[in-house]
Amino acid sequence: MVVNLPGGRNIVVDAKVPYVAYREAAEAEEDAERAAKLREHAGQVRAHMVQLGSRAYWTQFQPAPEFVFMFLPGEGYFSAALQHDAGLIEFGVGQRVIPASPLTLIALLRAVAYGWQQERIARNAETVSTLGRELYERIYRLAGHLDELGRGVTRTVDAYNKTVGTIESRVLVTARRFKELGVSAAEPIPDIAPVERRPRPLQAPEMADLFGDLDGPPPSDDADRE
Repeated sequence: MVVNLPGGRNIVVDAKVPYVAYREAAEAEEDAERAAKLREHAGQVRAHMVQLGSRAYWTQFQPAPEFVFMFLPGEGYFSAALQHDAGLIEFGVGQRVIPASPLTLIALLRAVAYGWQQERIARNAETVSTLGRELYERIYRLAGHLDELGRGVTRTVDAYNKTVGTIESRVLVTARRFKELGVSAAEPIPDIAPVERRPRPLQAPEMADLFGDLDGPPPSDDADRE
């Protein structure tokens, strides 16, 4: 079994473990026979480590795994072998073979799953960061357009009020003199009132901050982080 790791690496698990001597030890009726079979089992496990090491799984995969895990299908297989050969783990390290019981393998696979979860979180965080920068830049541009539009409306209102003032102080004064001279129209000239309203400014603090930066370029990524 090949377990894929984040970053393109992998773990190789080999499950072809010797079990005949261990099964015969479990079926033995005499203690001496049982102990002999368990010693034989430990020797078979050691020999299998040598065999796995000679297969050089690390030459068959890229990037190459540093070890191959030798799966033992029960905790008893592992503990019995260690009981009669205490140096098995150190020997396996020399062969680049690590014995793994079910509990060890489950813990290993759980750790790998957690690593993939963190990898996905990291990728999502990078995507969120990119989208956040894009959204901020678009809001920045939108704020600039709103500011320009508001100034344009203000200039239009100011121009209208100036025109009203000119009509009131220059044009209508002269036009009303016709009435004094006996020239009358069917309808009187109505009064023209100025426009007193102004565009409503954006009051949100976020938009106010953007308006404060409109004279320069959008903040850089370093400024965003600060």
